[in-house]
Amino acid sequence: MTRPIALIAFPGVLALAAGASAQTRHNSSAPIDVSAAHIELQDKANRAVLSGDVAVKQAEMTLNAARMTVHYTGQVVGGSPQVSRLDASGNVVITRPDQTARSQYAVYDLNSRVVTLLGNVTLNQGGNVLNGGRVNIDLDTGRATIDGSSVGSSRGQADGGVTRSNGRVTGRFSVPDRK
Repeated sequence: MTRPIALIAFPGVLALAAGASAQTRHNSSAPIDVSAAHIELQDKANRAVLSGDVAVKQAEMTLNAARMTVHYTGQVVGGSPQVSRLDASGNVVITRPDQTARSQYAVYDLNSRVVTLLGNVTLNQGGNVLNGGRVNIDLDTGRATIDGSSVGSSRGQADGGVTRSNGRVTGRFSVPDRK
């Protein structure tokens, strides 16, 4: 049985990914800007399906993927539908200043302000790297919980000098030069 590892906004260590930072909280109320090669609006289903080099930006966070479904509530405030969730798939990359997260899939729940990354997840900040199968990131607290679930992960895949293994969380933390 694997146990999740919880990272709690350690200064200089991976308080990472889609908005988790020890210094700043992600503004999940900021407008969301989208661009894609193709957008299909499905008004009766309260969603839009974006495909082809999808880029979504909210405040200082950017989410890129091959495909994304934007779910909205059906309520319109100030002329805009209220987005409740983003589902991303295919080469997902989430960036913030000095932080990057990569995975096969991601779900951003705007109501709970939680991002979940699934499948071959890699978190990077400076020289620090963590790999796992699933990561949950609370955008309010900056707490990231990582587990080694084998959703889409593979044995023996090297990434930045760190080998991924099913069922395990692996990583490398940089150490300051102590001369």
